[in-house]
Amino acid sequence: MDARLLVEHFSGTSRTDAIVDPERSVAANAVVAIDQALERRIAGEPVHRILGFREFYGLRLALSSETLEPRPDTETLVDALLPFVKAAVSRDGNCRILDLGTGTGAIALALLSAEQQAEATGVDISEDALATAQANANALGFSGRFTATRSDWFGGISGRYHVIASNPPYISTDEIETLQTEVRTFDPLRALDGGSDGLDAYRIIAKHGADHLEPDGIIAVEIGNTQKLEVTQLFENAGFSLVNALADLAGNDRVVVFTYPQKG
Repeated sequence: MDARLLVEHFSGTSRTDAIVDPERSVAANAVVAIDQALERRIAGEPVHRILGFREFYGLRLALSSETLEPRPDTETLVDALLPFVKAAVSRDGNCRILDLGTGTGAIALALLSAEQQAEATGVDISEDALATAQANANALGFSGRFTATRSDWFGGISGRYHVIASNPPYISTDEIETLQTEVRTFDPLRALDGGSDGLDAYRIIAKHGADHLEPDGIIAVEIGNTQKLEVTQLFENAGFSLVNALADLAGNDRVVVFTYPQKG
């Protein structure tokens, strides 16, 4: 499958072309590009990094060296958020979304594609990631509803949002060396490393999230498949209430959703 994707991409052909016209000649420069791409794949580079893009929630998103590849597991987070996004639009006429650690912009842009009255701020500490996210928003026609903002989590953020979402780094530092070579070598380290216990980012989001949440707003985060109890306790200790928990298609715990009950 990887070989087919690379051949089709760099030769500008499709599977249908291979079936209908199997004797078609491939230009010499395309052959060179295919050979170079195959060498990169054999060396362990993920196929979508070679292609330079990946599909997510029906959207084609460009990748860069400082963005994670958006993966199907994260579509569970989008599915969890959509009912709240649509409820906010129905209630207030719009929905303001804050995507922390936006990377390619995948989560925010998927939500914007599903709800025309939503707008999103994508936050990242990486200028490269922000440029990639903004370019993806522009390419998809969402530039008027998406803003890329450089911030260390909430550090440079003001205002309140109906929805705060994040797929934060959640792998413990000691586990990084045990990851597949494709992940360990080619995904950006700071998008993977969640500190000594993998929970550093959740502590920050739980501590400061309520300050940026509208009444009836929600925070939803992706988690590692063994972190549901620990992450839930962190948020509950900060005054949040768990309203939903979702598993991914493989049946692993993947997303938890919280509200912040209003006093009085």
